[in-house]
Amino acid sequence: MTTAKLFLHGVPDSPAIWRPLLGRLDLGETPVAVPALPGFTGPLPAGFAATKEAYADWAVGEAEALCAQHGTIDIVGHDWGALIAQRVAMLRPDLIRSWAVSNAVIDPDYRGHRIARIWNTPVLGEIFMALSAPAKLAQGLAAQGMPADIAAEEAAQWANKDKRRAILKLYRSAKGLSFEHDWARDIGKLPANGALIWGEGDPYVDLSVAERFSTGTGVPLMVVEGAGHWAIAERPAEVAAALRAFWSRL
Repeated sequence: MTTAKLFLHGVPDSPAIWRPLLGRLDLGETPVAVPALPGFTGPLPAGFAATKEAYADWAVGEAEALCAQHGTIDIVGHDWGALIAQRVAMLRPDLIRSWAVSNAVIDPDYRGHRIARIWNTPVLGEIFMALSAPAKLAQGLAAQGMPADIAAEEAAQWANKDKRRAILKLYRSAKGLSFEHDWARDIGKLPANGALIWGEGDPYVDLSVAERFSTGTGVPLMVVEGAGHWAIAERPAEVAAALRAFWSRL
């Protein structure tokens, strides 16, 4: 039976970020789920805390539903979706055949990028959000390698106040992006079948973070040369080839 796939996007993205890669993967009849993180493409669900634990629990539910129908799954994450995908694999390895993450990894020594630190700061984060115009965001995302049509689509969602609110709650629940005292302590619980795929020139999570994780855990690392943080959309053919090769070895 073809293994079902679960793709988790990051910040400030939506499921649209996966379109170029999914087009290259050509998964045919393979069951595929590409959900939006709660609050990112619509209102925050009532009572949803939008913390990292809440998003991890939500993702476990998505994985459970897919696994119940199709058996163990391959989970793929980018950015915050990568962190959440790793957390799902730590918490529920019984659901996971494999995990693959791009341009973010749970690391005890990483302390977050500049924007993460701004979002983690009360008042300053709210001011930053209020001053972040969609048109400027679209330009910035496209300048960093995201396809212009997807950049415009992602930026248009910035008008969703719940999305901006959810992002602040998420980053503050992680103290910016610090996992030293919680999630990073469970790295040893990750299932063996893992892979890292990294844009070489990521300005948010330096390649050295991926190299350190790979060296420390033995998880293989594939570097997409000349690509940035959004390598999954900037160089989808190379990422698709890496994923196909990884899955073929399982």
